[in-house]
Amino acid sequence: MPSGTLTVLGCDGSYPGPGGAASGYLVRTAAATIWLDAGSGTFARLQEVCFPGTVDAIVLSHDHPDHWSDLESFAVWARHQNAGEPHLVLAPPGLRERSYFGNDRSFDWREVEPSFRIDVHGLRCSFVATDHGPPTLAVRIEKSDALPDDKPFAYSADTGPDWSVEELGDDIGLFLCEATYTKEREGDFQHLSGRQAGIMAGGAGVGDLVVTHRWPTVGADALAFEAAEAFGRAVHQAAPGLTLEW
Repeated sequence: MPSGTLTVLGCDGSYPGPGGAASGYLVRTAAATIWLDAGSGTFARLQEVCFPGTVDAIVLSHDHPDHWSDLESFAVWARHQNAGEPHLVLAPPGLRERSYFGNDRSFDWREVEPSFRIDVHGLRCSFVATDHGPPTLAVRIEKSDALPDDKPFAYSADTGPDWSVEELGDDIGLFLCEATYTKEREGDFQHLSGRQAGIMAGGAGVGDLVVTHRWPTVGADALAFEAAEAFGRAVHQAAPGLTLEW
């Protein structure tokens, strides 16, 4: 039986393309809703699929604006809506200081370091550092009372090739992994190609792979093809509105 769902709000890498949105995802169970990264354009999409006041926690992987800037819009919404209790924000060191609403009553900020764990309404979130420029945290999410057949969800955040999802455990079911460009650009930036994402996910034995954070100038089919070839089977190419069970 699935533990919950993943819904893609935005998946464009580094900046939103025409009609697109940057990184943002909803992880939901019957008891909890976690907004995972809040890149530009994702708050508008979030309002299409749920009432913002039902968000139990906002997890921000790092301080690049394409992963957190719509937190500011959420804070303005919360002020106008008198949303009640402050919303939990889990973020690495330094990000709170970059927010206009770092001391706003709308938020309950918690600084997150590697190896940090927290339970959010029955969902356990565990964090590890990735291979990226600023402090960046990948996350494993699983039921606090998981049964033997329950498989965790994992999100790579942004990372270069000197990190592996194996650091989050060897039993991942659904893995949401950045794949910014195709193999021709490997080594140009601290990101992964589709090929590198597929190799890493296949080597770690994850159940299903979803590639995300694609630059708007990179073809989705080409990236998904090389990821699938390296992974050894079909992968999901993230797109706004895509919803998968985990």
